[in-house]
This record gives sequence, C-alpha cells and structure tokens, in this order.
Amino acid sequence: MANKKTTTDNARGNTPSAPERLATGNDGLDSILEGGFPTNRLYLVEGDPGTGKTTLALNFLLEGAARGEPVLYVTLSETKEEIEDVAASHGWSLDGINIYELIPSEETLKAETQYTIFHPSEMEFGETTTAVLAEVERIQPRRVVFDSLSEMRLLARDPLRYRRQILALKQYFAGRQCTVLLLDDRTSTGSDLQVQSIAHGVVELEHLALDYGAERRRLRVVKLRGSRYRGGFHDFKIETGGVVVYPRLVAAEHLQEFTREMITSGVAQLDELLGGGLDRGSSTLVLGPAGSGKSSIAAQFAAAAAERGEHAASFIFDENVNTYLTRAAGLGREMREQVEAGNMTIQQIDPAELSPGEFAHFVRRAVDRDGARVVVIDSLNGYLQAMPDERFLTVQMHELLTYLNQQGVVTILVLAQHGFMGSQMGTPVDVSYLADTVLMLRFFEARGEVRRAISVVKKRTGYHENTIREMRMSSGGIAVGEPLREFQGVLTGMPNYRRPAGEEMPDAPGERGDADA
Repeated sequence: MANKKTTTDNARGNTPSAPERLATGNDGLDSILEGGFPTNRLYLVEGDPGTGKTTLALNFLLEGAARGEPVLYVTLSETKEEIEDVAASHGWSLDGINIYELIPSEETLKAETQYTIFHPSEMEFGETTTAVLAEVERIQPRRVVFDSLSEMRLLARDPLRYRRQILALKQYFAGRQCTVLLLDDRTSTGSDLQVQSIAHGVVELEHLALDYGAERRRLRVVKLRGSRYRGGFHDFKIETGGVVVYPRLVAAEHLQEFTREMITSGVAQLDELLGGGLDRGSSTLVLGPAGSGKSSIAAQFAAAAAERGEHAASFIFDENVNTYLTRAAGLGREMREQVEAGNMTIQQIDPAELSPGEFAHFVRRAVDRDGARVVVIDSLNGYLQAMPDERFLTVQMHELLTYLNQQGVVTILVLAQHGFMGSQMGTPVDVSYLADTVLMLRFFEARGEVRRAISVVKKRTGYHENTIREMRMSSGGIAVGEPLREFQGVLTGMPNYRRPAGEEMPDAPGERGDADA
C-alpha cells in the first residue's frame, strides 16, 4: 500500500521535499553539501591526525552558537585548555560552546583501576556514555561533536561492543532534534566500514606530502544518504580563521549569456593577423620559446582592455610583479596607473604553495567579484608545477577554460616550448586542442640577426591570416611587419630567402635603432 501511494504521489508530481540543511559555518563545504548537513542526523568526519577535523568541528559549533543554538563539544582525547588553544590560534572565542571533558583522571591510570571507564558488563552504555548522555539531557544541544572515536574504540576494548555503542548513540540522538559529528583520526585501526554504514554521511579529510613544496589537503564527501552533494576531491587549506575549502569547479553550473564581439590589442597589424582580434568567450594559446615575446603579447591585450575601461586580471607564475610591470613599461605599456586605478590586477602565484583548487578559486573571484573580462595565465609551465599529478592538468584546464568561455571572458594562456630553434622543439604538455586560437612565435636567423616571427595556426571562431609575419619589440611597443613572402622555412629557424632580382632583403618592422626589450 505504501509503495502504491508513493507511486501515485510521484505520478501527480508530489516529489518529496528536500531535507532541511544545517549550515556548517564553512562556505566551501556548504557549497559541496548544497547548503549544509541535513539536520538531525549523525555524521562521521574521518582523517589522519593534522588534517583539520577539530578545526572543522569547532567551526561547525561556532556557527550554531552564532545562531543562538545550544551546542556541545565532547572531548575524550584533549583537555579543555588544549581545545581553547586551538580556537585562540584562529582568533575564536569559545564562550558560546559547552565543552565536556572526559579525559581519564590520574586515578584511572593506576594499574588497579585500568579499564574502569567501560565496565565489561552487558549494559548498553558504559560509564562514559552515561555521563555524556546526562550532559546532553542537561544542555539539550542542537549540535554535538564527539572527539574522537579512536578513544571510544580503545575504551570499549571489544569491536562488537564499540559498534553497538555507536549504533545506540545514533538511536538516542535520532529523536532529539540534534545533529552530531563523530570525529575519527583512524589511529586505532583502518577505515571502519561498519561505522560508515551506521552514519548518515561521511566526510573524509586527507593531506598529501609532495616531493617539494607545501603539503596539499583535500576533502571528499564519501556519502550523504538521500541527499545531493558535489562528489570528487576538493582542495582545502588550514589558515588563521579556520578551514578554507575550494569546491571543485564544475563549468556546467555557471552558464551565463554575453554579447559576442571581438576585442583588439591596440596593434593594428597583430589584429589583422588574428582576423580582427580575439573573440569574447574564447581562449588563446600563445606558444613559443623563451624570450620570443609571449608574455609581451599577453600583456598587450590586458593593457588594451584596461585602457578601454574593462578589468583585466593577470596571474603570473614565472616572475614577480615588479619585474612584470618594469618589462611592460620598457615596451611602452605603463600598467602601474591601471593597477592603481583598479582596472587591472596582477597576482603573483607561487606554484610550490598553491593547489589547483585554490588557483581556480582565485580566477573565479577575479571574474565574479572584480568583473574581469580578460584573464591572462602566464604561464602554463608554472601551472603544471602546481599540480600534484600532471595527468590531471588537461582535465582541470578544460573545466577552467569552459567556465571562463561561458562567462564571456577572453582567456590568454602562455606556454613556453623547450629549445630555441629548429624542428625538434617540444612542449611539457599538449593543450593546443583546448584553445580556440593558437598564436605561434618563432626565432629565425636573417642578415646576421636573430629575428622573431609570428603566425596564427588555428582559430575556431572565425577567419585568420595564414601568413607568417615578422615581429619586433622595442621601447615603442610591439610592431608587426608585412607577411614574409620571400622567406621559406621561417618556422624551422633556418629560412631561405628568395628575393626577386635586384631587390634587397626587407628591414625588420619598427625602429631599427631600438634594442630588443
């Protein structure tokens, strides 16, 4: 009969309402949980020591206290003073949190009184459980944290008795309008699947020790019974103020309408080569050897956007901000004024200290909060070093580029190739298929000089020239010359010059007296 009623209700469109959510006090985790933990349930938060379980739990209780809810922290492993020290390190006050300390006294450490916290009897609850429940009856909390299950497991002595007590706790709290977090540091045993099956939801924290640089922390919701959540691993970090979670970017969740148009660089010949400029909602890969002018072209587009009154954001991995601004000024682009005016942001990224999730968060913030219309990532070589495993680079980059394209942002990616000349130049990773436009730069030799060539080898969004042009950088800026029609083999670095009879080899574009920047 019940099944028939459910089928009838579904046929009428009466779908079950979503459960009420309880905010965790962490915006990133709430986003992953689609609003927070479903209320009045028991959850398991597990992870090795040092992964941030206590900090996350305190944040959860502080959120409840801020909402005027009675909350309780039950500690079996740390003293009240130690818990307060953790809170003080984040600038928190625990005035609104009830802390119940169940640390064994000195008497219980004596040989004749060992194992007296849990008596080996057939009682459903031991003395510790009874004491905790008495405190719960007194406070009537809406949120409770048990820290940690490892101590309860050791005190219970018997695995069956321990699991029966966890199940009894779940049944006890089921009718008391209370949401419970059980913390487990997994020091006594491995992952306990039976406890995971008892809990309504399981959140797993872990940290990865890399060969170099800061350790990486990530979070995963293993299960959330009967509720939607964002699966997979999500990067997070512990900083003063608590745990900062960076939800995994899902581009499909960020669709937005925008006007499709071209933006220009301010260099007429470069725009001609690109068929008029770069399209909004597209990505461009600037590819070439070190020193060929990749960063200068990217900076040219960013500066032109800022001068039009649009916001441009540059994320630089390979040099500091002062060097970047000085180099741009040497090419006739004074960006400091645009930065001071708020039309441009330049953020230096340290790949040894950054997780991919945190970087995606920085980019999203530049777009959503600052309104960036041009985003420069300089370079992908540095971004590659920020990845714990390079095989995930193209997947993460695909999601990030899709998000930026859907926001109508012009994205410019810089990628340095190995080598300087010749046909054996390689790249550390092939992302050319992800970009809508590929702009290639090359060095070549002519008249005893090393010159630069520029060409567009791909543009999905429209027409582009198929020519190869010479490019020169000077204090007057970037200059792009006429197509190098008299040369063959320019892209190999060793071209052949086929001039008509009596005709001299053409000069490079721009002012001949200027030195290369």
